[in-house]
Amino acid sequence: MFDFLPIILFFTTFKVAEGRKDWAAQFASDQFGFMVSGGVVGPNEAPVLLATVVVILATLAQVGWIIARGRKVDTMLWVSLGLVTVFGGATIWFHNETFIKWKPSVLYWVMGMTFWLSQLIFRKNLLRALIGEQLTLPAGVWQRLNFMWVAFFAFMGLLNLYVAYSFSTDTWVNFKLFGGIGLMLVFTVAQGLYISRHVQDDDGAGEAPSA
Repeated sequence: MFDFLPIILFFTTFKVAEGRKDWAAQFASDQFGFMVSGGVVGPNEAPVLLATVVVILATLAQVGWIIARGRKVDTMLWVSLGLVTVFGGATIWFHNETFIKWKPSVLYWVMGMTFWLSQLIFRKNLLRALIGEQLTLPAGVWQRLNFMWVAFFAFMGLLNLYVAYSFSTDTWVNFKLFGGIGLMLVFTVAQGLYISRHVQDDDGAGEAPSA
């Protein structure tokens, strides 16, 4: 829930502002006009602009909370913060929701490339590095799992752009929360089922092959 908090706040802010567009436009112009080209926010663009401001602040708060607790900030969270600041800032300044709609796709592709290049160039399986202490799997299975995540991230990036350009902003916001999280959960469960077929005992011996 902590990881998904910025997305949930983005969704909530958009929905509230979407139902009160005139108020949202006035509030955005009064409070954040200095961040917007021309200084005035229109009713139709106010919901996504306010939601973008909130998601930037929420991601900053995430990083600050982790640092305040003396924990290490995950690299991908730094990447997410950088992307949401750049793409979100462009959306706010240029009154253009296209930038923030691209942010999830770029993040998915960065994550996929990281998993792929680490395996290809550095011979390091990031998935094994993350959860290898909890699971004992054959090397070939770890490699397949790693490339499953690469394929999943590539697919999610393309799917996000398809929804963004084929449907309304309201539909895209719904997909960002329910579709993105839902598909992630389904994929994770599917991988868990696949792993259960190959997991080994602590002594490294796998299950006996079936007749």
